[in-house]
Amino acid sequence: MLIKWLWLLLPIFLVGGFLALNFAIRRGLTAARVVESAEPNGLAWREVRLPTANHKTLFGWFIPVDALPALPVPALVVMHGWGGNAEMMLPLAAPLHHAGYALLLVDARCHGRSDGDTFASLPRFAEDIEAALGWLAAQPEVDGRCLGVIGHSVGAGAALLAASRLPSIQAVVSLAAFAHPARMMRRWLAAKRIPYWPLGAYILAYVQRVIGYRFAVIAPCNTLARVTCPVLLVHGEEDETVPVSEAHEIFAARAGDAVELLVIPGSHDDYGDIGQQLSTVCDFLQRSFARAAVRGASSVSL
Repeated sequence: MLIKWLWLLLPIFLVGGFLALNFAIRRGLTAARVVESAEPNGLAWREVRLPTANHKTLFGWFIPVDALPALPVPALVVMHGWGGNAEMMLPLAAPLHHAGYALLLVDARCHGRSDGDTFASLPRFAEDIEAALGWLAAQPEVDGRCLGVIGHSVGAGAALLAASRLPSIQAVVSLAAFAHPARMMRRWLAAKRIPYWPLGAYILAYVQRVIGYRFAVIAPCNTLARVTCPVLLVHGEEDETVPVSEAHEIFAARAGDAVELLVIPGSHDDYGDIGQQLSTVCDFLQRSFARAAVRGASSVSL
């Protein structure tokens, strides 16, 4: 009789065990929410709330040009990385603003002061970037034909994913993007001392099922081939989170086809050092938007 009851209870124990494991995976991968403690001081800005997918809202800072221009100006969405927020991208704000760009620094869902959701993921970062671009395009001082994205880490991968499906994006600056999510996940497993087989393999399969995408579909080394706008890949030489070799791997996916690689001193989160290279970034953006203007004029003449 006891054995019979044990056999009857076994499925319950198994289901309960898998539910507990799935809960632990979600909890272990949930990004820490860090709320902004500073503001874009020294710049004219306003706090905004804008709608995104799943009936959620995003928090952001809109930094327009200093005075209402005679013509609409190009604009950039600036997206942080995993566990980050808009404040962490502030080192880029003043130089880009002075270069003549309107900016929208935004928090992804489950980050900073934006709404929470069931989970955060690279595809959801991309959805939030797309929502931010739609909001930017509706602003009277913004030229909706000259929109770009600057993203860091997961935000960089999301920028490339968004650009692979939105032809309205005319330039992408990728800061410290990883080449493939599966490789990034394997590094996380190693750091946590979780063996790949069988537990690690289950975790990777479970994450892909939850986010609704195969890693190969959203991997920057693959999405870049589907991006039609110019792309600048920026990576730190001393990046230990994502080796600089992965920047070279992404670059190789579309090398020579309006894709540029800029390797700079610094680590994964030290992208503030890009300020020393910002003339290169601004030159890239200027050339990209000039290219978009020429294409737009050609389509009108046709």
